[in-house]
Amino acid sequence: MCGIVGVSHHKEASKIAFLGLYALQHRGEEAAGIVSYNGSETHVLKKSGLAVDNFDEDNIRKLTGHMAIAHTRYSTTGSSTTKNIQPILVTHRKKTIAVAHNGNLTNTEELYAKLENEGSIFQTSMDSEIFVHLLAKTPNGDMPQWLIKVFAQVKGAYSVVLLLKDCLVGARDPQGFRPLCLGKLGDGYILASESCAFDMMKAEFVREIEPGEIVIIKGNKLESVFLPGFVGESRAFCVFENIYFARPDSRIFNDNIYQVRKRLGERLAIEHPVKADFVMGIPDSGLYAALGYAQQLGLPFEMAIVRNHYIGRTFIQPSQFLRDFRVRVKLNPIQDMIKGKSVVVIEDSIVRGTTSRSRIEEIREAGAKEIHMCISCPPIKFPCFYGIDFPSTGELIAHNKTVKEVADFIKVDSLYYLSLEGMLSVMKEKGNFCSACFTGKYPTQIPKNTDKLKLEI
Repeated sequence: MCGIVGVSHHKEASKIAFLGLYALQHRGEEAAGIVSYNGSETHVLKKSGLAVDNFDEDNIRKLTGHMAIAHTRYSTTGSSTTKNIQPILVTHRKKTIAVAHNGNLTNTEELYAKLENEGSIFQTSMDSEIFVHLLAKTPNGDMPQWLIKVFAQVKGAYSVVLLLKDCLVGARDPQGFRPLCLGKLGDGYILASESCAFDMMKAEFVREIEPGEIVIIKGNKLESVFLPGFVGESRAFCVFENIYFARPDSRIFNDNIYQVRKRLGERLAIEHPVKADFVMGIPDSGLYAALGYAQQLGLPFEMAIVRNHYIGRTFIQPSQFLRDFRVRVKLNPIQDMIKGKSVVVIEDSIVRGTTSRSRIEEIREAGAKEIHMCISCPPIKFPCFYGIDFPSTGELIAHNKTVKEVADFIKVDSLYYLSLEGMLSVMKEKGNFCSACFTGKYPTQIPKNTDKLKLEI
């Protein structure tokens, strides 16, 4: 999962791109980069760490140009090394090619081997670099046909922004796994993973890029083409975006995330009503479901656990050590609220179980009499191959454990999950979501080699 931004036809494109990264920081905290273009020269700055730490007034001023693309990284293919920081930038036949990609390709090894046999030399261990080599090797006379030929070769999940010649390009895979939104700022267009980025930029939200759509923006003109043969293709929007990843003030998949999460909590209350003194949510994404749960049952909703906002998102840290450390310092229960009380704790999901266990332990140490945990999605039992970093069934606690066994592991008095039917029933797009991480039914053919580091072996 990553955040991507594209800016066209703006005299301060790199500043606008930075604001977009700032708004999308929750989508990846490992690294951030911006590439700008002024019509003749390309400028780039990429560093490990947060966007707010990487960019300041001085270095953004050096990223001159009326066009820019930007990326904030959460690694799902390739290790967390400097060479894997995006956007990827090359010069081919004296023309700029820059790529920022969100998602995972499922035919990576096949394309990688083909391109290497044809003489391509890869500089990274990311599937994202495949776009660069396909763009360089595919005949590129007519821009729309060139792009159609390129994107027709890749399979899996991709939302991408490109700088090509004098154009900003945005594309989304035919299933629409990852979101990509179109905005308007002055006479130019903006592309971003989520609509919340437009609010930061004071840009107007226009619409979402359609699955299978390619938009070509030159100056203040926009042209749209679709991959042939994919019109009416079944959709597979990532439901985990709604549950956890996207910001609550974003509108993606034709819905507002805040309202989706609140509806998830309401449905959870209908399926699993629990008597308790109050309801509390695990910040941040669990709070909205907790509010819906409490209102549905007429129970008090309390902010009984405080988040340290200087600590990043726990789930998307690249190692278990960092996840464990951040769990300990990220959240602090309010003892005076919890002591002697029976509480319902609402969480968005349980992935590995270690984070939930630590949180429950802290709530128990604060003096809770009873802890009942309710999860606003079904048990996550299967790997994701489309851009979420839980590729191994061995990491997923629900894969081999019953609900009772999971409850015993995280040490709660009771544990309840929202049903698959209940979860999907509150979505506006209902039948258009990928729920493979719950069911094991994948909407596309999955790769044979699922190792995150497969291009480094």
